[in-house]
Amino acid sequence: MSATLTAWAGWLCLGGAVLGAIVAVAQLGGAHGPRLPWQAGALHGALGAGGLGVLVLALATPGDAAPAGTDGFRVAAASVLGLALLGGLTILAVRLRRGRYGMGVVGVHASLAIAGLALLAARLFAG
Repeated sequence: MSATLTAWAGWLCLGGAVLGAIVAVAQLGGAHGPRLPWQAGALHGALGAGGLGVLVLALATPGDAAPAGTDGFRVAAASVLGLALLGGLTILAVRLRRGRYGMGVVGVHASLAIAGLALLAARLFAG
């Protein structure tokens, strides 16, 4: 059961990452770029947060032993994805208060999310 939940977490996080890349590219266009509806960002956040939630649920569910050398990959992925979630919430808070945020914050958020997704993928591909 734990492996299935981990796989679902991976798919949800991957969907959030793809949508996040689309949102980020649209934002890089600035005032002249395409304007995405706010629902795109909301769906990106919901997929990412949902993936993290399912991953935490997978951590709490007893499962098979992890392949050698991958014991802490899910915990590390959950930790890094949690930091990415905090970055995303920071972006949302700034957006709601001022309207614009620096692309550096987006870069840190994206880097954390990609690192967390890579850790999760490494654990999934290990078996």
